[in-house]
Amino acid sequence: MAMGSLRPSPLVEQATERLRAEITRGQWPVGTRLPGETTLAADLGVGRSTVREALRALAGAGLVKTRQGAGVFVIATRPVEDWPTRLRRAALADIYEVRMVLEVQAARMAAERRTPDDLAALDAALAARTAAAPAGGAAFIDADIALHTAVVDAAHNPVLSDLFAEFVPALREGLIDLLDLVDVGSHDAEHGAAAHAGLVAAVTAGEPETAEQVLRAELGVTLAHVRRH
Repeated sequence: MAMGSLRPSPLVEQATERLRAEITRGQWPVGTRLPGETTLAADLGVGRSTVREALRALAGAGLVKTRQGAGVFVIATRPVEDWPTRLRRAALADIYEVRMVLEVQAARMAAERRTPDDLAALDAALAARTAAAPAGGAAFIDADIALHTAVVDAAHNPVLSDLFAEFVPALREGLIDLLDLVDVGSHDAEHGAAAHAGLVAAVTAGEPETAEQVLRAELGVTLAHVRRH
C-alpha cells in the first residue's frame, strides 16, 4: 500500500510522523514486520537513509524494534511517554497526592539527618518565603517550592531529591494556575506562615513525628483547595 510521496524537508520528521500515523491507525499491528527500507523509501518518496533515521526515531519512542536478521517489528501502537510528559498531563490533585507521600517521609528523614548547612538553608528559604508572601503570584510559589525543596534535600537521599525535582515544573505550573482560581489570602491571610515556620522548627529540633504531622496537615489544606477546583 503506497502512502504517498512527502514534501521536501524536513524529510526525516515527516517520514517519522507518517510511519507513526500508519502504526497508530493499525496499518501494521503489533507483532507485524514492517516493509523493508527500500519499499518504505519508495512509498514515501525519500531515500533509504531518511527511512533509517525515521525508524530510529520510532524505536526511540518505543513503537518498533529491530530484530537482527529478521527486520523491524511493531511492538506498540502508542509512543511511550517520558516521565516529564506524563507529569505535564497529570491532574494537579494526582501530583499533589504523590507529593504528600514523598514530602511527608522526607520531612521525617530531614529531622533525623539535617546538618548545620541544611538548617542554614532552611532558615534562608523560610525568610525568602515570608518576604515573598505579601506579593503572592509566581514569585511566592517559587519561594514556597524552594523551602520544600530544602526540606527534601535535608533528607540526604539523592534519589528522593531527584524524584521531587521531576515534580517541580508540573507542580509549579499547577499551583500558579490555582492562584488564579483561589484567593489564598481569604483562606489564610498569613499564607501558611505558621505551618511552614513550625515545619522548619520541627526539623531543626530533630522531631521527625512533629515534622511529619505539620507537613501532612499543611499539604492537606492545599490539596483540599485543589480538589475543589
